[in-house]
Amino acid sequence: MNLYPLKFNPILKSIIWGGSEICTFKNIEPKQDYIGESWEISGVKDNVSIISNGELAGKSLDEVLAESKEALVGKKVYEQFGDTFPLLIKFIDARDNLSIQVHPDDELAKTRHDSFGKTEMWYVVNAAPNAFLYSGFEKNITSDEYVKTVENNTFTDTLKKHDVKTGDVFFLPAGRVHAIGAGCFIAEIQQTSDITYRIYDYNRKDAQGNSRELHTELAKDSIDYNVYDSYKTDYTPNENQSVELVSCPYFTTNLLDIDVQMVRNYANLDSFVIYICLEGHCTIRDYKGDSVFLQQGESMLIPADTESVLVIPSVASKLLETYI
Repeated sequence: MNLYPLKFNPILKSIIWGGSEICTFKNIEPKQDYIGESWEISGVKDNVSIISNGELAGKSLDEVLAESKEALVGKKVYEQFGDTFPLLIKFIDARDNLSIQVHPDDELAKTRHDSFGKTEMWYVVNAAPNAFLYSGFEKNITSDEYVKTVENNTFTDTLKKHDVKTGDVFFLPAGRVHAIGAGCFIAEIQQTSDITYRIYDYNRKDAQGNSRELHTELAKDSIDYNVYDSYKTDYTPNENQSVELVSCPYFTTNLLDIDVQMVRNYANLDSFVIYICLEGHCTIRDYKGDSVFLQQGESMLIPADTESVLVIPSVASKLLETYI
């Protein structure tokens, strides 16, 4: 199978808290409201991405992975994850405050759900005035106090609230309590897992007057109750250089803010690479001579057998580059 830089059809999720920005950002017509998420690259069961470019167009990500194996994802990655693609890439547009949640780590998720856990990161693409999010605790509480604060509607008082602006980065290891607030437009990189424990939902009711299910007891054992000095990821922007944002066992993510050509050498990486275009547009040319155009709102998968690529911006462009 001849592999080349792969693009995919977005999987748009219509959700009551969704906004109207995803279609505009991704240049999708006709525009749709209440699109809360666009799953850009996904190997999640029943939500597997379909390739949209080149001779493999129409094939699913898991089909190509099963056939090409380590050529697509890398030897070490294939040994660890097999025919499961290990990362899930999303854009999220919150018109309303999302529920407060936590995700279990690998060990707990395996025991309870036969699943991977979920460590993730957020890059704030756009933020409305007064947009905020929750990440981590502001004050120390015990697991029993956590249950009480959920019951008496004071749980948000224990959380660290962050006002956000474009370019802010938050790393969310499994166990960290978090929630996206209204007015946040976010790029999310996460482990392939759909396990979420909903802790608190502001006592909201659906159209039938029912409250959403909470997972108070499941979450109790999953939460990291420690208070940390900082929850936001600090980095120094540097044009036309690769700037590391996050490095953890599950993914490494760099920011490329470029207006000149840049060579990226992956000969010793032994992993696929994903590009998420946040601004502008560029051409990605691999060493085999394949060239693929990438514009704002699109994501691309570079196969692990690619030794290097040349990134050619046609205007000033901003990309997230992520790999294992």
